[in-house]
Amino acid sequence: MKDLFELFITFARIGGLTFGGGYAMLPILQREVVEIKKWATTEELMDYYAIGQTTPGIIAVNTATFIGQRHRGTLGGIAATFGVIFPSLIIISIIAMFMNNIEDSIVLQNAFAGIRVSVYVLILNAVIKLWKKSVVDKTGLLIFLLIFTLSIFTSLSPVLFVIGAGVIGLLTKTQRGERLK
Repeated sequence: MKDLFELFITFARIGGLTFGGGYAMLPILQREVVEIKKWATTEELMDYYAIGQTTPGIIAVNTATFIGQRHRGTLGGIAATFGVIFPSLIIISIIAMFMNNIEDSIVLQNAFAGIRVSVYVLILNAVIKLWKKSVVDKTGLLIFLLIFTLSIFTSLSPVLFVIGAGVIGLLTKTQRGERLK
């Protein structure tokens, strides 16, 4: 029970401190889940995040569910999921009660403009960390450039990008004769 409560509290803290959606959550997940709690490796976190992005639902919720399930089974997945959504549920409920009073507030609009800038920096930081762990050879660089270009110039689903990159990675490892785990 203690482990489930720890999962809930950890993900509630992550959910309460993440502004800007799932991408902004990456640096916090990296610090909390990989570096402090050691519930997953960086590679596992990237895998959970990629799968979470391609499955229906919110990336943050999906990723929390995968990590919780990995750490403590089905109940761990439920505890992590409820933890990550609980702060948003409370905050959104409070904001909804006062929405008419705050939507015209210049102070809040300026505060949110500042928050957006900091979220962009957090996302960039997460991208740099993921880049260092993911793009480790020429194949990784080519996959990155291909997916990056396609994502800019097409409106293809991110699911196709992830599946395509997975197939390319699998074929490349097989062709090199590397052992698949």
